[in-house]
Amino acid sequence: MKLIFLLQKKKLLNRPNISDYFPYFSNLVKRVGPLVHFKIILNDYILLNDPDDVKIFLSSTEHITKGPDYKFLEPWLSKGLLTSTDEKWQTRRKLLTNTFHFKILGTYIPAFNKHAYNLVQNLAKASKNDEHITDIYSYMTLCALDIVCETIMGVSLRSQEEQSTDYVNAIKNVSRIIMKRIFTLWLWSDTIFNVSPSGRDFYKSLKVLHTFTENVIQERKQKLNDAKNEMAENNERKKVYSFLDLLIGISNEHPNSMTDADIREEVDTFLFEGHDTSSLAMTMALIHIGMNQNIQDDIREELYGIFGDSDRDATMEDLRAMPILERVIKETMRLYPSVPGIQRKLNQPLRLKNHIIPAGSVVHIIIYLLHRDESMYPNPEAFNPDRFLPEHCNGRHPFGYIPFSAGPRNCIGQKFAMYQMKTVISTVVRCMKLETLGTQKDIVVVPEPVLRAVSLPSVKITP
Repeated sequence: MKLIFLLQKKKLLNRPNISDYFPYFSNLVKRVGPLVHFKIILNDYILLNDPDDVKIFLSSTEHITKGPDYKFLEPWLSKGLLTSTDEKWQTRRKLLTNTFHFKILGTYIPAFNKHAYNLVQNLAKASKNDEHITDIYSYMTLCALDIVCETIMGVSLRSQEEQSTDYVNAIKNVSRIIMKRIFTLWLWSDTIFNVSPSGRDFYKSLKVLHTFTENVIQERKQKLNDAKNEMAENNERKKVYSFLDLLIGISNEHPNSMTDADIREEVDTFLFEGHDTSSLAMTMALIHIGMNQNIQDDIREELYGIFGDSDRDATMEDLRAMPILERVIKETMRLYPSVPGIQRKLNQPLRLKNHIIPAGSVVHIIIYLLHRDESMYPNPEAFNPDRFLPEHCNGRHPFGYIPFSAGPRNCIGQKFAMYQMKTVISTVVRCMKLETLGTQKDIVVVPEPVLRAVSLPSVKITP
């Protein structure tokens, strides 16, 4: 293991433009190897890019404490499922897992369909008179946000109808400032950040986000209370279909263990994680489908085999019968993992294949780089969904593909995300022909709390 004192890294951290992040660390791994030790100020950082070491690290139940970069999310998400650790995280994880049971997921499918068709209508309007769509990412973001709010929170945001624009803009602004802070050393200080223009802008947007979630909670509480009274009159059993309903129920029964602040931190966490991640994946999938007409034809043939000439909504059974589309989504998430990296702080020594990493070190896995390992993915930059045919997956290291992380802290909502993406993408392809007016080289992404597209080719859409 080589120790690198990264003067260049410091320059990278101080640079407002972070477009060099992935190329820099890609070259570093190629030059040094799959395990790199470097220092920033006096802190030890370890970069892992060997799937054997990744397996040891992520499979451990000891090393679940998030790294120091996550503290910059805490003013927004507090100590919710994403940022908490130890007993609080374990309790919340166990509690929330039940809200993603397949029976509950099945109740979300109608909302997936409804908002997917709203997306199609908006894309059709935008492409009238042969207009090209220059920012399909924005359309996908609003669609995903509507879906998350209705299914997970039980409220209608109507962002695709140009409602709640303040909330949408605030999310973008907060995410941008968080990443700027991570990559700007002097903004690590709370005192400096709070009085800086970025800090003042951050807290202004944060107030919009927190006010929105507080209103969501109060609105849902009132609806649940009204429904409870109605069910009591009719002797009906109480039903819970969202984790927000569940948290509110616990709060009513045990107000000291689940306060409104506790509920808000989980609402904020799932609103952020639930829409921003899937919108990026759906965007990239549609762009690559538009680049590869043969793949688009294969998907359309698969969908015709399921739906025929019908325009009916997709069902859970339909979504399970889309292996070609699923491979396209998986390959999209290989090239563009929505969460580009994982960071943990070691409270105990980590014993890897050939090294022992001391406690106190910060361990990084850059998923974006791991998914481009040529030993697992020949010609890694090429978009090739056949990589996920069963015969090609059988010999691949299981920790060489981790778009939803892995181990005890894997993504709790990955099935939700897959059903959502299948519904939206299949609806678009059933209704429209996509043609991407550019190549893969026109796609530029940078790391933020989720992967962010800063440059995308335009898309031509015809019915």
